[in-house]
Amino acid sequence: MANTLVRSPPRVIRRIVHGQPVSDGAGVRLNRIIGQRDFDMLDPFLLLDEFRSNRPGDYLAGFPEHPHRGFETVTYLLAGRIRHGDDQGHSGVLEPGGVQWMTAGRGIVHSEMPEAEDGLLWGFQLWVNLPAGEKMGEPRYQDIAPERIPLVQVARGVEVRVIAGAFGNLVGPIRSAATAPVFFDIALDPRARVNVPLPSTHSAFVYVYEGGAAFGPGAETQVLLHGELGVLGEGDRVPVASGDTPARVLVVAGKPLREPVSKYGPFVMNTPEQIVEAIRDLQSGSFSRR
Repeated sequence: MANTLVRSPPRVIRRIVHGQPVSDGAGVRLNRIIGQRDFDMLDPFLLLDEFRSNRPGDYLAGFPEHPHRGFETVTYLLAGRIRHGDDQGHSGVLEPGGVQWMTAGRGIVHSEMPEAEDGLLWGFQLWVNLPAGEKMGEPRYQDIAPERIPLVQVARGVEVRVIAGAFGNLVGPIRSAATAPVFFDIALDPRARVNVPLPSTHSAFVYVYEGGAAFGPGAETQVLLHGELGVLGEGDRVPVASGDTPARVLVVAGKPLREPVSKYGPFVMNTPEQIVEAIRDLQSGSFSRR
């Protein structure tokens, strides 16, 4: 008998999470979805914030110089401009549609400051954990301009920006071997549907940031509205469908590390002792130097 390919069942939503309004940096107002009191993390994801405001007072103070160690930060900008710089001499401007994937490694001190004095500032920041063997590695950046991110119509009324991972033959520009991340931004016209491929080995979530969308197969379908995150169960794909209005959805997945996590503000290590070491290094001036 010939071998047949056995597919995993479609993923369904196992938990729905609502964000909490917080203030971070020098007073930037955010909606925190991962990293809050009721939803601390989804291995390997440590934090997900959405920032969206056309009121300058909500964002102009930005994120002045602050340290990171032991994880990666991902900033995906939809509207506005953010200037970033660090103590290693790296600087640049993040434009709408662009992505900055920063691997903090052993340590970096950087700033993220909005450039516009008015208008809409809108985007996301995601924190991705690093395995123990890479937490003290060299810091590095992947600055991805909008034109480098593949945009493709994958079904009638469905466009996907492939930021990381693979959607069919399209592969996103981001590379991070430790967690093999998947990061899709999906736009659906009214009454559109698509099956989104996901590695069966990965933790995964969906986040609706415009309109509403249904996820999962048949009787197990659940609808998420704007600002809701759905934690997905196991499987190799997730069915997504819009209703009577357009929808925008993030689909994110990563290989879980299954390691101890010790967090303190901008430091994410494996033990409390390593957190103490990070604080001492910052105080002594040796934080981002070998």
